[in-house]
Amino acid sequence: MSIELQEDLAIAVEKRRNFAIISHPDAGKTTLTEKLLLYGGAIHEAGAVKARRAQRHVTSDWMAMEQQRGISITSTVLQFQYDGYWINLLDTPGHQDFSEDTYRTLAAADNAVMLEDAAKGLEPQTRKLFEVCRMRGIPIFTFFNKLDRPGRDPFDLMDEIEKELDLKTYAVNWPIGIGDRFKGVFDRRTQQIHLFERSAHGSREAIDTVVDLGDPRIEDLLEQDLYYKLKEDLELLDGVCDEFDADLVHQGKMTPVFFGSAMTNFGVEPFLNSFLDYALKPGSRRSTLGEIEPTNPEFSGFVFKLQANMDPKHRDRIAFIRVCSGKFEKDMVVSHARSGKTVRLSHPQKLFGQDRESLSEAYPGDVIGLNNPGVFAIGDTIYNGKKLEFDGIPMFSPEIFAFLKNPNPSKFKQFRKGVSELREEGAVQIMYSADEAKRDPILAAVGQLQFEVVQFRLLNEYGVETLLDPLPYSVARWVGGGWDALQKVGRLFNTTTAKDSWGRPVLLFRNEWNCRQVEGEHPSLQLKTSAPVISGQEPESI
Repeated sequence: MSIELQEDLAIAVEKRRNFAIISHPDAGKTTLTEKLLLYGGAIHEAGAVKARRAQRHVTSDWMAMEQQRGISITSTVLQFQYDGYWINLLDTPGHQDFSEDTYRTLAAADNAVMLEDAAKGLEPQTRKLFEVCRMRGIPIFTFFNKLDRPGRDPFDLMDEIEKELDLKTYAVNWPIGIGDRFKGVFDRRTQQIHLFERSAHGSREAIDTVVDLGDPRIEDLLEQDLYYKLKEDLELLDGVCDEFDADLVHQGKMTPVFFGSAMTNFGVEPFLNSFLDYALKPGSRRSTLGEIEPTNPEFSGFVFKLQANMDPKHRDRIAFIRVCSGKFEKDMVVSHARSGKTVRLSHPQKLFGQDRESLSEAYPGDVIGLNNPGVFAIGDTIYNGKKLEFDGIPMFSPEIFAFLKNPNPSKFKQFRKGVSELREEGAVQIMYSADEAKRDPILAAVGQLQFEVVQFRLLNEYGVETLLDPLPYSVARWVGGGWDALQKVGRLFNTTTAKDSWGRPVLLFRNEWNCRQVEGEHPSLQLKTSAPVISGQEPESI
């Protein structure tokens, strides 16, 4: 390996950070994403997710349905530069029905930002996604949002994380006031007070006045009771809270905590500065050849997401690839681990919501978009040099099921193409009844909204109207023993047999009780809660 390439890779990795934002719906995730881009200079005016016709659509919510409803339902990749760093922000859907897409995105992230509404604290979706982060052992940064509205006591919010998530906390900054008296934050790293002035709807950077804690100007700038309360809180923080420990942060055992308001931009820039100092740079990844370091000269990467029709004018299909090692260069030829074929990586793109621009190179930690001519599937590894495969991506067991019917036979081709492409990108799991007489595909999803999105996209992108015929099942289990084990057991009651897209047997149950009953009576079936990963590797159950 040339010394130049070695140095090139080492510098690039040092200057790269990537993270995903996890949150419950309506915690303000898309707004925070926009404000981070605003400070990164990637956009010049932020558009909050509100149902106002006059306001521009936010950058990360690109699908027509997202812009109509003001929610995020797909994962988007946004890359921007800030203070000499390249930041890859993996924007994930907050809507609870899309936790499966979020999980796949977390497989590509080195860090996670857990966003919470300061009035509500921990919420169910956040807890579920936190467990996924904990399983991967990635650092978690906590941002308490909406301090400009009435909310809970900051100490209570931190206490809740410590007790319920068994996670140590360290307040990097501290709020000055709350609700309509929220004036700014105190940065414990620099021992400085940041007082903010609002800009119009927070669409521009907040005007920030910075003063030292003992500065005599504070008495003119800050009301006396707020100043005294801040000093009391800081004494308490220094007296009873844990010391900062970077190793614990990197192991995912301590979370640095930030307070602010994404809507008004209060506290967003101090958070970004601290995050760059504390976050993990791209690290090694587990593979069939052992740990692969990012500075390994041989290129490798894996597909964590597929998306069709990001640009309706071009009917495109994009594979999102996380670069794990080596240097990516335009038109390079790589090996495709699953098929054994070689693939030329032409037309690579830097992604930014729906927009993209051509790129000629990328480094570990970056996410690139490649046109997907039906070659790639979620979980696929591409590499140069010795054959390797990265760990697969586990999938959630679906909870609702319905036959998807095409009432118009003349649209059969478009129907089949649409279902196939949406299955490929992981928008929904597709199963089929084991009864050969029933040919309609079964949609299997984590939540109802996934069904609506599939029907919406089939109509908008493929011109196909569809009907749903709901099925009375709520639990799916893959049969680890395969078709042979199922045949030996004979007839089963209170369940139906389906096969997934790879022809593997799946049992659908009406409820958990039925499932446990069959499990107890027929252990030879080896029922599993997780779907086999597309790359052919078994995922871990989560």
